Amino acid sequence: MAHRVLRESYGVAYREQAAFKDTYGGEVGTVFIECMRIVPADLPSRTLMVFSHPVGGGAFLPIMNQLARVGLHILYVNTRYRGNDSALIMEKCLLDLGAGIRDAQERFGYEKIVLGGWSGGGSLALFYQEQAERPDIETTPAGDPLDLRGAGLVPADAIVLMAAHVSRSVTLTEWMDPAILDERDPDRRDRALDLYDPANPAQPPYDPGFLARYRAAQIARNRRITDWVRERLAVRIAQDGPGAEQGFVVHGTMADPRWLDPSVDPNDRVPGTCYLGDPRVVNMGPVGLARFCTLRSWLSQWSYDASRAHGERNGRNVSCPVLVIGNTADNACTPSHTQRLFDAIPHANKQRIDIAGATHYYSGQQALAAQAAGSCADWIAARGLVVG
Repeated sequence: MAHRVLRESYGVAYREQAAFKDTYGGEVGTVFIECMRIVPADLPSRTLMVFSHPVGGGAFLPIMNQLARVGLHILYVNTRYRGNDSALIMEKCLLDLGAGIRDAQERFGYEKIVLGGWSGGGSLALFYQEQAERPDIETTPAGDPLDLRGAGLVPADAIVLMAAHVSRSVTLTEWMDPAILDERDPDRRDRALDLYDPANPAQPPYDPGFLARYRAAQIARNRRITDWVRERLAVRIAQDGPGAEQGFVVHGTMADPRWLDPSVDPNDRVPGTCYLGDPRVVNMGPVGLARFCTLRSWLSQWSYDASRAHGERNGRNVSCPVLVIGNTADNACTPSHTQRLFDAIPHANKQRIDIAGATHYYSGQQALAAQAAGSCADWIAARGLVVG
């Protein structure tokens, strides 16, 4: 039975102690988050499936409507960084998600919480659950005070990961263009590592030796940026005090060999494309990952070594049931990420399901989105989490 879907948007405001603002506008010390509840019109429930994403914006994804159509109550929580992740702090995203969950319990009387993690929301969900079950963070990676021990994050009863990747930091690193030798001058390039140079003798299908050198160079570039960020943040704080910051540009962030060579992490994706279009254009275009960033945000969100939001590491500390759904034609979150997340869960109460032919967004794939939603609903019901 397909249910008629109702949507209700509302805001949640809460106070936090903060020395400075990292979002535009509003009173210092007040956080405002946007929430949207998506529910079947004729089916009450005390079980809520809660989605969030570091940069938000997923409430109108095709999968959200389909989840409500199969009878699930959905809440989408946009973090304070909705639409702009340049100064995003992953630890603060946990506070925002926690505020949305607590408010929904008080406002609507929900008793059971299932965390949904789509795409970049997957590692966020695992990070949240780890800190809800075993809180141990008292500062951000930059050293700013942020108390997750005392935040009272509400643990979820289960987690569903859909088209999810391991983390923002790992994903960025696997997509970085290692040919760039000078962060201030992206035209200074190592042509032997330039995927988009037609004169480069390394062409798809890439040999294992080239891929190993390429992956090592990607990690090295991320680490060079992290070293510079730490040095620069120390200088800025020494000059202007503890709230000092600086913005910078990260060039070349869509150069994963996967996009050109379908034999690398193979699935049913269309070769020569990525989820944002032509990867050659996206690599230097305005919408690439981490294109504009701040020092603190790099450490929390994008640094290969410093970021704590890491689905594999966080997942090892999660005790609740976990469902991992992969889409076999996904050109953003590929099968190795799906399997790495599944393998990270340390207990046996987990399941992996693949939706054949589904793309990252389920765009124009209503039947496949319905299939994924139905699998979620069945899995949640089988674990006794549906409370009417």
